[in-house]
Amino acid sequence: MPEWVHSIVKNPKQNLLAGESSPYLLQHASNPVDWFPWGEEAFRRAKAEGKPVFLSVGYSTCHWCHVMARESFADPATAQILNRHFVPVKVDREERPEVDEIYMTATQLLTGGGGWPNSVFLTPEGKPWFAGTYFPPADRYGQPGFPTLLDKLAVLWRTRRGEAEAAAEQIWRELEKTVSSPSPPAAEPPGMETVDRGLKELKRAFDRERGGFGPAPKFPPHSALRLLLAEYRARQDPSLLEPALVTLRAMAAGGIRDHLGGGFHRYSTDSRWFAPHFEKMLYDNAQLLSAYAEAYELTGDVEFARVAREIAGWALREMLDPGGGFYTALDADSEGEEGKFYTWSREEILDLLGREEGELFCRVYGVTPEGNWREEHSPAAERTNILYLPSPANETARDTGLEPEELESRRTAAGKKLLAARDKRVRPSRDEKILADLNGLMISGLARAGRVLGEPGLIASAREAAKYILDNCWINDRLRHAGRGKTAGGHGYLDDYAFLAAGLLDLYDASGEERWLSSARALADVARKLFRDPDTGTFFFTAAGREGQETVSLFRTCDPYDRAVPSGNGEIALVLTRLAELTGEGIYREEARNLLRALSRRIQAAPRAAATLLLAALRRYHGGG
Repeated sequence: MPEWVHSIVKNPKQNLLAGESSPYLLQHASNPVDWFPWGEEAFRRAKAEGKPVFLSVGYSTCHWCHVMARESFADPATAQILNRHFVPVKVDREERPEVDEIYMTATQLLTGGGGWPNSVFLTPEGKPWFAGTYFPPADRYGQPGFPTLLDKLAVLWRTRRGEAEAAAEQIWRELEKTVSSPSPPAAEPPGMETVDRGLKELKRAFDRERGGFGPAPKFPPHSALRLLLAEYRARQDPSLLEPALVTLRAMAAGGIRDHLGGGFHRYSTDSRWFAPHFEKMLYDNAQLLSAYAEAYELTGDVEFARVAREIAGWALREMLDPGGGFYTALDADSEGEEGKFYTWSREEILDLLGREEGELFCRVYGVTPEGNWREEHSPAAERTNILYLPSPANETARDTGLEPEELESRRTAAGKKLLAARDKRVRPSRDEKILADLNGLMISGLARAGRVLGEPGLIASAREAAKYILDNCWINDRLRHAGRGKTAGGHGYLDDYAFLAAGLLDLYDASGEERWLSSARALADVARKLFRDPDTGTFFFTAAGREGQETVSLFRTCDPYDRAVPSGNGEIALVLTRLAELTGEGIYREEARNLLRALSRRIQAAPRAAATLLLAALRRYHGGG
């Protein structure tokens, strides 16, 4: 056992997580729960003692992870049950995304839903037999609280262990089929009929009144926007542009946008983009930066340019490491309350701005005396307001009798005063991991926005971020996933290689500097060696023989579908296609073609969910490849 483990064991106030570097794991280092980090030690203990493993997966800025931590993991009585009957394991999903992917898919198979914290009960061999997400601390609404559930599952394991293990084996087989088994390759890559079907699905799901594609909760639809804007550029079909622009305008008007500090929150809990889940993720804002910049390029609408500049300004002000890389996320909570940092009472605004300017600001941003937001878990939310734009600026100017330019000048000046006051509040915590994949997305966003907006400073920031990642995470021709300061660790995943290569290609487009093309090509060439399945042409998420998979025999997954970030398979297909165009080397085009052939049936089964792969197919189609 490492020396630091002995020192922690001697300190009853800390558990084994105190030796980890993950901000999320360190948040739980003082829990009375005897947490283990993911690794062989935990599973050896489970096998030796005949106990099931309780796996809890989350991340440092996750609101409901904090809630369950306060209610259950910090509670000595609940911890005693966990420690007695289970081997508890904590995982940071952002540091170990391959573990998160497997067990989140298991939770979805078992429950029909998912989310974080992800709570999965495993056999000592790592196979899931029961799962859920957040569990409350006490029985309510006919549902068991977490302590009750733990007691029941402990009895089940003790008295019917064989049944639990048999169920786990069945789930494991289904899981392998779901995440790891590609369909037989098709004769050809997806054609325009598949692309058109995906576009028709998006149009059918489009909410014409409020924007977005589907009901609440509404997440920024990054991949859908990217596909629609790219295909509009190729076809000049207004029916492709309309859903993208309506959605971008609705999000920009809603409370999901931080109207004072720039950037966007994670998602909207309602259908009109008004009430957000307040955490701010680098990956959302990087992709939205690209989307708003491209919308400006296609339409000339200066409001899109304004939003893009605000996103970039937020990232450079609040998420930038002194070395040039970008941090991962900001928490939703401060002072134990979600959204407290971002919301306002009308009285606060009038006190800060004076009555005349304050009332104008309140009118512009929908602020009411009684408050426009309620959250049942946050009693202090009474009389609290989320800033949003209930009316377009020209209508507000007309209704107030002001010229649009004067209204804009006054609301900008007021916003700066309120932002300065807000900056004195207790700030949400920041996850200062620097992840190669997410920095790749931000390099893309900054490079594209800098080129479109004519802002060389943004291109320079993209250049510094690229230099930081290559200097600190590209070690001996291998990419490391996570960095802090000048220390990088964790073997790179497909997303790290694909997203960073894409970002470097966008930086090459914006700057014309050959070194970025050369580095992108080097990343793609290593990715082809580490992740490509020579039998099928698909790319796995993890490299063959990746360290850490020996803890549990995790499947090498091959996912064609976009989620909060693009599909790694889709992005590497785009990278290979772009490299073929730039270098003239046919091997890149051929491997992109084989990848699309290998995943064609899965794309056809759910084309809307595979938007990035459709983009790769479209690029080949429009390029004649």
